[in-house]
Amino acid sequence: MKTERQHLGRRGEDEACLHLQRLGHSILERNFRSGHTELDIISLAQDGLHFVEVKSRTAPCSADPEENVGAAKRRSLVRAAQGWLHSPQRAPLREQEVFFDIISVVFDHNTTYINYYPQAFIPIYV
Repeated sequence: MKTERQHLGRRGEDEACLHLQRLGHSILERNFRSGHTELDIISLAQDGLHFVEVKSRTAPCSADPEENVGAAKRRSLVRAAQGWLHSPQRAPLREQEVFFDIISVVFDHNTTYINYYPQAFIPIYV
């Protein structure tokens, strides 16, 4: 049985997918798990491959949902994306430009607010 939080997350991901599709993205996969990390949405657009983290909240919010994607979460998203890309069946996609995006979805009664942050962060390898 799903919790209220899981229903909110699923609803937010559904809205995020619709938003991305309106922007011309093809949804390749949802909820890909790699260890303890989940990639919410993996999409392909003309500019490349997008790994999208979705943050869903119900209004009022004490902070913007996208602020909850800190450095540790970003590192785990990058590791999960590397795992996804290194699967043999995804070899053709390895040539694509890779982007890490965030979408925040806030539900306020009958209104849904979506903020899309393409290229929200760029992994830095040292």
